Order: sequence, then structure tokens, then C-alpha cells
Amino acid sequence: MTGNAGPLIVPGAVFGVIGALAAFPLRLAAREVERRHAELRRGVTRRTTHVVFGRTLLAKAAKSGDAEIERRVKVEREAGRALISESGFLRLLGLMKGPDASSLSRQSLIDQSRLAGDELDMLSLFDAFEHDGEPYSFRDLILARKYAGLIASGATWGAIARSVHRSGPVASLTAKSLNLGSQHGRPDAIYLDEGRSELDGQLLFDLGSPEDDTLEELFAEAEMAEEEGRHDDAAALYQRCLAIDPKDAIAAFNRANCLRGASRVAEAAHDYARAIKLDPGFVEAWFNLAGLMSDEGKVASARRHLQKAIALDKTYADPVFNLARLEFDGGNLVEARRLWVRYLELDAVSEWARTAQKGIQFVDLHTAGERDVRA
Repeated sequence: MTGNAGPLIVPGAVFGVIGALAAFPLRLAAREVERRHAELRRGVTRRTTHVVFGRTLLAKAAKSGDAEIERRVKVEREAGRALISESGFLRLLGLMKGPDASSLSRQSLIDQSRLAGDELDMLSLFDAFEHDGEPYSFRDLILARKYAGLIASGATWGAIARSVHRSGPVASLTAKSLNLGSQHGRPDAIYLDEGRSELDGQLLFDLGSPEDDTLEELFAEAEMAEEEGRHDDAAALYQRCLAIDPKDAIAAFNRANCLRGASRVAEAAHDYARAIKLDPGFVEAWFNLAGLMSDEGKVASARRHLQKAIALDKTYADPVFNLARLEFDGGNLVEARRLWVRYLELDAVSEWARTAQKGIQFVDLHTAGERDVRA
């Protein structure tokens, strides 16, 4: 469930943005967040406490479908992070006026509109209502009933959200009849009853600069190339992002991952180090650099980086497991056992957990045999 993020930004909070913001330049939003002693970054890391879903994701998913958005929402929700809509985020920063006071709970809206909870949450997260979470308004209830009717006719939440954001202020739709279909042959389009004109219009703001647009487009293109395994292309695109914004630790980290995938080891190590320099608390960068050092046979360096990752995030199981394996390979069985026990405290169910259990059993049998010999 999405919800209002609260009246203010807590110092130390880390906001991650998935997808570019459609209505406001990320650069200006980052400045406002930093002014409140918090952080805003593209993408999500283990330190991320709040995730903002940019509405440009809707356009990206128009052809491929909304399943990937739904998957990512599920992942971030299960990780315990607060999910925030784009408008909710701008209201949180004081960059957008909030709607009038409201009193309807999420469950009340579901009961009165017959809109499914999951669909309500997704539509809220992509600002298809006045409010991005409870309490909702009476106008939100009117919209929820309209959306429920569209979905019953075969529309998806994504098609509704995409159409809504071509219409101008969401609240203006409460007085209009919405129908499924298209005069231009697109069966998933939503149109107004007045003359069957399809929803169209401008976004809320027009404050971006060509540089902002270029950076967001480059980053999205780099992510796509990375997902497709085009490591060299993605690395080149991330480098262009860094040329525009040299302080972007996530771009440096992503580039390092791509360089590693392309077997450009020295360059990858440089960019992991660059990400760490930009963000010393970037635990994934410490962990991945440790993996790179381990692959290169630099055991002492790998050990130091894994220890740093563990110190930064005591609930991060992966570096604990890898350090245990490193100690085991080096013959330090007692320390390997201690680390595997710690790993099982963090993860007791995965395939890696079963490997850790076997490691503990091996060490116990080995040390028991040594005690028998000494006796």
C-alpha cells in the first residue's frame, strides 16, 4: 500500500528514484532534499528508506506492459521501504500544493468503489487520484468508481494512469464521463464522453532544462543497455551521465558493474572506488569491489572490503557469507564457522543457508577429528 509520507522529511532519510520524474527536474528536487539534511539518488540501494516512482515509467511500459512496474513495487514494498508517488514527493518537498483535507480510509474507498486494493494502490502511486494515499477525499471516491467501471470494461490500471496524466488536473475528471475505447483505434485508450475526445494535455510543470532531459534519457538508455547485457554500450552511456553529473555515485557503481561484465577489470575497480568516494556508505559498492578483488586473487584487499561492508550494514547477509568462504579457503576454519553462524542468523532458508549449514558441519567434523588425534 502506498501512503502519505508524512509532513516533513526526516534528516538522514535516503530517497531513491525509480524512473525519471515527469513533472519536475531531479536536480532541483535533490537540492530541496539535501537542504533538509537527507539524500536523493537515482535507483535504490540498501540504504534507501523511501522510493519515489517517477511517472515516466508509465510511458516506458506502454508497449511492454506494466508487469515490470508491478514487480518492482512488490520488491520495494516487501523490503520495507516507504513508497511515494511523484506528486506525493513534490508535496512533501513543498514544491506542489497539497489537496484539501480528506477523511476516507483506504478500506472505505475500496468498499464504496469496488475497486480492487492492488489497483487502488497502483493508481495512487502513479497519481491518478487527488491524494497519493489515505486519507482520501470524496472526489477520490468518485474517481475510484469511474476507474472501477473502466477496469470492469477491460482497461488496466496502467492504461488509466497513462490517460489520466494526459488530461490536466486529475480532479477535473470527476465531472466528466470516462469510457474505454478510442476514436483512433487504440482499444486501451480512455476518452471523455464530450465528443469522444481522447484525454490529452500538458504535464503539471515545465521547469526542466535540456540538460535535465538529456541526463534522464541517458540514464534510462544506460539502464536498458545494462539489462540487455550490452555492457560496453551501457558503460559508455553511464560515462556520459557522469560527465553531466560527476557526483552521481549510482551511475559510477552501475558503470563499474558493466565494466566488470565486459571483463574490463581495472576500469571496474576504478569506478567502484569512485562510487565509494562519492558515497562512503555505499555498501553494495564495497561488496562488489570485494568480489572483484577476490576474483583477481587479492585476498587481503577482498577481506578488508567485505569487513567494511559488514560494518556499514550489519543486516547485509551476502558479505558475511563471502567472508566466511574466504576464511574457509584460507584455512581459518574457526572464523569461517563463526561467520557462517552469523549468516544463518540473517538467512536461514535460502540455498546459501544450506551451504552455510554444510560448512559448519564440515568444520565441526574436522575440528572434532583434530581433537581426537590430539587426545
